[in-house]
Amino acid sequence: MSRPLPDDEILRGVLEGFDNVEWHQSRGQDVLEVRPDDLLAVAGAARSAGFEMCVDVTATDHLGRREPRFDVVANLLSIEHRRRLRIIVPVEFVEDQPPSVSSLTPIWPGANYFEREVYDMFGIVFEGHPDLTRILMPDDWVGHPLRKDFAVGAVPVYFKEGDGA
Repeated sequence: MSRPLPDDEILRGVLEGFDNVEWHQSRGQDVLEVRPDDLLAVAGAARSAGFEMCVDVTATDHLGRREPRFDVVANLLSIEHRRRLRIIVPVEFVEDQPPSVSSLTPIWPGANYFEREVYDMFGIVFEGHPDLTRILMPDDWVGHPLRKDFAVGAVPVYFKEGDGA
């Protein structure tokens, strides 16, 4: 690591042995920046350290601002220790293949639906996911609506009293 381990026993338990993980705080919350290859090992260490719940998995699209373009963000909770941990994983995007990262469902089965939503909205594939299918958009929908390069469309809105014209 580029800096010494924090003086926090719980974080030390997560970070020990991972030289490529960057730790910092953001608005009082601990944040780990993890390479895709280390994600499952770091997530397993976090689970062992007491982060028993994956509260959310989401993504961000940094189109035109930086590379790698996408980040997958997992928000964890330790009820025992009354604290949160955010894991951020940069995900490369190559034009001819979908961006991908390991699924967290082997560690936190509840991540299933969060990962399906990220897949549906951003097109990020979660390797090892048990049922990576669309969850919000129709199966025949083309594209991923939360990507910044997705065209904005218009849907006509009809009001109850209107004639629809």
